[in-house]
Amino acid sequence: MFPSVTLREGELVLRQLIEADVSAVTDYGADELTQTWLPLPNPYTEEHSRWFCTELAPARQQSGEGLVLGIEFGSQLAGVIDLKRTDWAARTTEIGYWTAPWARGHGVMSSALSCLSRWVLSEQGFARVEVRVATGNWASQRVAEKAGFTREGVLRSAGYVHAGRVDLVVFSLVDTDRTRAGSGTPVPSGL
Repeated sequence: MFPSVTLREGELVLRQLIEADVSAVTDYGADELTQTWLPLPNPYTEEHSRWFCTELAPARQQSGEGLVLGIEFGSQLAGVIDLKRTDWAARTTEIGYWTAPWARGHGVMSSALSCLSRWVLSEQGFARVEVRVATGNWASQRVAEKAGFTREGVLRSAGYVHAGRVDLVVFSLVDTDRTRAGSGTPVPSGL
């Protein structure tokens, strides 16, 4: 299973979710744009948020399936990022994320994605990290691109949102992407 971890990059902190995050997670989970692209319960209530923060997040880590982290920026919860669909034998995992409305467009999520993916590849010895994004979610696709991920293709009807089935764009970052052409130069963090 993934260890409990706190990751820092500049003002950005990726850390375990806590009870104090429930109110913010409730607000952000109910946000119209978040509801458009994620199949969260609708309406998204405090009960849903409390379960997510205090039960699902720890259970995902304990089962080895993944790791759920809050993204703190400027001493506020700016979103959530998680590792999921982890295959320990193949050393692959997927990263999902959502951003608080106030933090969108400021590079917070691309920095968080870059930070977490670097940690998974270098510190945890994974070979591949994927991001899957609905084809119409251009902002989320830009996040993956800014974090250094490579667009691979489209999985037809591979996801679902409240409006129905959606195609998903697959982005990847592999362990050899951590440096450019073996030069030893780190890939930019995305900010």
